[in-house]
Amino acid sequence: MNLFLGENPRTLYLVTSSQDERRGCPARVLVFRAAPRSSSQAIVEFLPKTEVDLSNAIKLTTRIVKGCLGLISVANDMFLAVIVSATEVGNTRPASATAETVVQIHDVGFYCLSSSTWDDLMVDGVPSPGYGDQSDPYMREHASGPGAPPPPEHPCQPLRKIMSGGTFYYAMEPQWDLSSRLQRRLSRNEPWDAATYDDRFVWNEYIVRSLLDFRERLDAVERMELDQCQFIVLAIQGYVGVSTLALSAPPTNGQPTVATISLISRLGWKRAGTRFNTRGVDDDGNCANFVETETIFSTDQHCYSYIQVRGSVPLFWEQQGLQTFGQRIQITRPQASQPAFDRHFHGLVEEYGAVHAINLLGQKENEATLTAAYARHMQIARNSVGDTVGITNFDFHAAVKYGGHESVFREIRRLESVVDNIDRFGFAMADAGSGEIITEQKGIFRTNCLDCLDRTNFVQDILSRTSLEQYLMHVRREWIHATTLWSNHAELWAENGDALSRIYAGTGALNTSFTRSGKRTLGGLLSDATKSVSRAYINNFQDKGKQVAIDMFVGNLSSQHPVTIFDPIHDSVSAALENRLAEYSTTKQCSIFAGTYNVNGRPPSTESLLPWLFPRPNSPDIFAIGFQEIVPLTAQQIIQTDPEKRRVWEAKIVDALQKRPEKRSEYILLRSHQLVGTALLVLVKKELTAVIRNVEAASHKTGLRGMSGNKGAVGIRLEYHDTTFCFLTAHLAAGHSNFAERNADYRTIVNGLHFLKGKTIDSHQNVVWLADTNYRIDLDNERVRAFSQIDDFDALVAADQLRRVMDDREVFVGYQEGPLLFRPTYKYDPQSDQYDTSEKMRIPAWTDRILFKGPNLDLAVYSRAELKTSDHRPVFALFRADVRIIDHLKRDALRSLLLDNVTTTAPGEKLDEKLASLTFTSDEQDLPPPSTDEVAWWDGDDHLNGIVVPLVKNGGHAGQTNPFDSDSESPISSSPSSSEEELYHALQAPIVPIVPATAQRRPAPPPPVRASKPTIEPADEQ
Repeated sequence: MNLFLGENPRTLYLVTSSQDERRGCPARVLVFRAAPRSSSQAIVEFLPKTEVDLSNAIKLTTRIVKGCLGLISVANDMFLAVIVSATEVGNTRPASATAETVVQIHDVGFYCLSSSTWDDLMVDGVPSPGYGDQSDPYMREHASGPGAPPPPEHPCQPLRKIMSGGTFYYAMEPQWDLSSRLQRRLSRNEPWDAATYDDRFVWNEYIVRSLLDFRERLDAVERMELDQCQFIVLAIQGYVGVSTLALSAPPTNGQPTVATISLISRLGWKRAGTRFNTRGVDDDGNCANFVETETIFSTDQHCYSYIQVRGSVPLFWEQQGLQTFGQRIQITRPQASQPAFDRHFHGLVEEYGAVHAINLLGQKENEATLTAAYARHMQIARNSVGDTVGITNFDFHAAVKYGGHESVFREIRRLESVVDNIDRFGFAMADAGSGEIITEQKGIFRTNCLDCLDRTNFVQDILSRTSLEQYLMHVRREWIHATTLWSNHAELWAENGDALSRIYAGTGALNTSFTRSGKRTLGGLLSDATKSVSRAYINNFQDKGKQVAIDMFVGNLSSQHPVTIFDPIHDSVSAALENRLAEYSTTKQCSIFAGTYNVNGRPPSTESLLPWLFPRPNSPDIFAIGFQEIVPLTAQQIIQTDPEKRRVWEAKIVDALQKRPEKRSEYILLRSHQLVGTALLVLVKKELTAVIRNVEAASHKTGLRGMSGNKGAVGIRLEYHDTTFCFLTAHLAAGHSNFAERNADYRTIVNGLHFLKGKTIDSHQNVVWLADTNYRIDLDNERVRAFSQIDDFDALVAADQLRRVMDDREVFVGYQEGPLLFRPTYKYDPQSDQYDTSEKMRIPAWTDRILFKGPNLDLAVYSRAELKTSDHRPVFALFRADVRIIDHLKRDALRSLLLDNVTTTAPGEKLDEKLASLTFTSDEQDLPPPSTDEVAWWDGDDHLNGIVVPLVKNGGHAGQTNPFDSDSESPISSSPSSSEEELYHALQAPIVPIVPATAQRRPAPPPPVRASKPTIEPADEQ
């Protein structure tokens, strides 16, 4: 097919070529243009070629376009992604009735729908079909001449680098699904449909979704023609290799058997990323570097398939900071990983049957910690899942150390758990011609090491060979000794290891020289050493940019908007759903404790923390506790912070929660994070861990212009059901008169502290700062002390620096703070109620503050506690918050109901006319015509003597012309908490036609009632 550009309006045409049409493809055009005044909505048409005038269009590229990957919005422009270079890998099932050929993508073009700005930068260039370690797209540099300014870069260039690296593949024939394994494809009973695929492995799902929705809205004939044209391409990332070989003939026939052995690795995209940026599991149970690998062996008689998977240890763990060869591992949610762990294994069991994990981690400190946590979580999971899951620990490095790589091959095949499960799981086998399944695979091995690359690939090669030998024992025993077969098998696995390693770590895999040849050579050792050094450089200094590009491609960035295709029906339904949120969601109230404490570098004393943590008898659902100066701010601590002091305070907090009197709930440490002396802890009730998701931590330095962590901020964000929270603790610049530096620190934090996938502080619905802000009181020392002594806070508040800069809208714009009804919290003599009596005699100040913003936060208490361990007094705030819970089943039901209401027409009614008449009513009443110097709006027959009588709406739908408006008698809206049975009966009920009433003018609305301020409980003075 070819790509053309037309102007006025700017339009892209994807047109079938004469060569396509000779192969039986219908002559069609897929037309794209941007919707007016939108960077994320397109207009798409599927038209016969004869109806499109291309006489004035220009061909955008001389290269043959292989298909369209989708639409994406980048930098406020919209781009069409098309494949412009690809080569065939091979046919994985030559004996099948329909070919199953795989194509490797080498180059992708991104052409702008909304602007001509980028046309000149989208030039044709054919990269090399393959790539080695040094030609990895993220290792290549395009240097300009000395002193020359770098050329402008196309906004989609990072995406093009990823897509054009030789790691993406698609199916050549229109009617086979590369994303699904053989057994799954052949067991489907329904007719083939391009929209049926394994969404775990289709990497362009985010950018192609709108085109698939467009395809669904076509009639059956148009949909079939669109599929025949292969305009829409679904791509996987990973590795595909195909080898064809001749094997010995049976004794009755002298002709050799032609066999095909293929390896297909499908990399999951739902937790996509690079080595040090993406580890462990997410709250949905998706693992980093999750790969399904399928070995396919096909002859003219049978087709064999064997599946195994790999994936990161399914716990919440990460590696932060500069990583060299000694990798520092932190399990970030040690007590809250079980729900995600269970989701991961439940998903595997549902998809594959039984699962047996092979853990190849060693006994080094970091790997041993992960192994112990893995085994502990697996034991708990087995209590609910049963014997369908199991685990075997095998120290790969120890086996190599004492017996070489050859010993791993022997020992793995002797492990009782491996032998038993290979027999129990079996393999899939189908008739080559008919595709009828003869045997099914009943379980899988899930293999992991730390990165799930080198060690994992080595062991998976062994498992693949062992299973294939079992199959050959049943069909052709003599082929087990075929050297050609095993050399091809080894080469495929070596190439697979290299490809997956390049994607995740930036270099080829280690140990592949042994995989290929069965020998460990000096050249292989030198190659592995070079790769290790390259990995350290790439992972520390290049992968962050690559991670951003990956997140952009799969739609993970919080600022992204998916491209939609103009459709008045679905757009109207979506808008109506947003307006009717209350009908498919409920709210529940939670309580939050927020506390901040500058501990002045001191460890916990024998002093009880209960007066601070439990100022009221109720038990909060969430504790967010911020510490400052948790370690002394010395040069040694700034360079290499000791986490032990944070752990001591963590233990003190947890101990206080566990030993409190009248304990009603168990608390667990959900997440903690530290930046030198600033640390943040979030603890939650144990029963809430299943509904709190996407917990992330981040920090940002502000000391020494951002180079030192002696000052800065730490943030932890989370999602509680469908409501987002962000908690931040900070330590801003010190010094009485340095409020300008404190303002600058705040702005630096707000602009620089980012969570994963582009989320910022302001991305959240509710934000709470609990910090040592260091803002002071601009009065002389004697007056501050005197006013504090008599609790005359008004005069102190009037001179408070933070309140002044907030009033001037210099910092914390949009934030609130409770009334300051407690004495200044800084600075005291240790273990005393006396303000500073040292030589410096510092002026007392409210340095320790809690500020918040968010529509769901209601402040109940704001005060301080009388703990005397430090020279500060800790401050706390108690919040009530409304948490929204969306019922997704009910939302989908309401969406279907609205769609049916719109698209169902009465006899004689035209759908186009019905759509054209759709209007959305506003909550605001109509305003009267403006008054003039001669006539006031209330002068008239309707308002005799200026008297305005408000009209009262009748029940039902009087005056309502919008089919989306909620009816007070609507079966869905009447009870947001309706049972599923009620909802089912509601959906079966006929929809009453809406008869618009005669419009009439209404009087101006009365002035709104002012909302009363929330009652703030006064501070306690203890």
